[in-house]
Amino acid sequence: MSRRNFILLIIVLIIITASALLFFYFNQTPSQGGEEDPGIFSGFNPFSGIKDIPPKITPPPYTDNGYTPTTGKIEKRSLVKISTMPIAGFVVFQKEREEKEFTPALRYVDRATGNIYQTFADEIQEKKLSSTIIPKIYEALFGNNGEVVIMRYLKTDNKTIQTFVGNLPEEKTGEDMISEKEVEGSFLPDNISNLSLSSDTTQVFYLLNINDNVTGIVLNLKNNKKTQVFDSPFTEWLSFWPSSKMITLNTKPSGIVPGYMYAINPNKKDLNRVLAGINGLTTLTSPNGKLILYSNNNLRLSVYHIDTKEADLLGVNTLSEKCIWNKTSDILYCAIPKNTNQGLYPDSWYKGKISFSDEIWKIDLSTNSTTKIIDPINIIGGEEIDGIKLALDDNENYLFFINKKDSYLWKLDLK
Repeated sequence: MSRRNFILLIIVLIIITASALLFFYFNQTPSQGGEEDPGIFSGFNPFSGIKDIPPKITPPPYTDNGYTPTTGKIEKRSLVKISTMPIAGFVVFQKEREEKEFTPALRYVDRATGNIYQTFADEIQEKKLSSTIIPKIYEALFGNNGEVVIMRYLKTDNKTIQTFVGNLPEEKTGEDMISEKEVEGSFLPDNISNLSLSSDTTQVFYLLNINDNVTGIVLNLKNNKKTQVFDSPFTEWLSFWPSSKMITLNTKPSGIVPGYMYAINPNKKDLNRVLAGINGLTTLTSPNGKLILYSNNNLRLSVYHIDTKEADLLGVNTLSEKCIWNKTSDILYCAIPKNTNQGLYPDSWYKGKISFSDEIWKIDLSTNSTTKIIDPINIIGGEEIDGIKLALDDNENYLFFINKKDSYLWKLDLK
């Protein structure tokens, strides 16, 4: 055989071999181990011009503390964007739709105008509830089962923090939602540095800087009675009110500074240290007041047991404020970043230098297991979510959260 023919033969063999490999690669049956069938909707993925590929389930890192990540298929859930505008805050409450029929409902505040909107959770029909204009609301909370709104914003000098407390228009069962009504109320003192609602939403705890000290005051939203329960020469605090007998105070977190957490019994006005010396410390106390979910500057999530003074590493990485406890304090729902870029946490995230793409996970403390519920980017109409301000309805059928990327409100069906 001539040299020329030999070279041609080699080239032909290479082409045949390559063609066979490509044929088997593109026609192989996908592995079923932990992957989801793309289903009939895979061709309608709005984020790609090619057929959707089943997402791979990558369990989070975990230690030998017993928490086991689930590696099965992602459960198919309904994820819906609720608000048509960026919001400053929201509340989930039980509303009487018909006589003696109570249904989860939502109220939220338009960040741009201060208008209040309302919808039922099972039937999204956004309707305006008020026409009071307060531009550029930074934070909004609702008390008294959604009947009172607290809106926080800057005065025109862009320095002074104002806090407005208003009563919402009364509604009657079965009637259409009231619109074009003014919200009447009053103002709390200027420059309240931090504010949190009690677990039953009937009271507010706020921190007011006076000279070189900070004072902690409880305001009863039903009778407007004020009671001082705390004072300190240290002014940089974040508060949370998880149960009737506990208000927690955290030093404002930074990845380069040790953080501390204290607890106040508002009835006794005492102050007790709970956690100390943890860089980047953020916390979220359980409704029963016995467990502290906390994260550090590596975003490692742990649960601290107040009675035994021991901590369990949960094996997932996120900030504690991207989670919510259920009513019985044995289950957590968390927005877990798929990837965490190098940065100083939580500082870089607070400043907006880093944004996450989250998945929603369930952590069951009773069974020591973690389960991925959904990756929002992989559903029809889904988006990248950086979840904050998570909330559950009373029956825990729905999980609600705000996307930090654009401040829109979302609903995830859990049942």
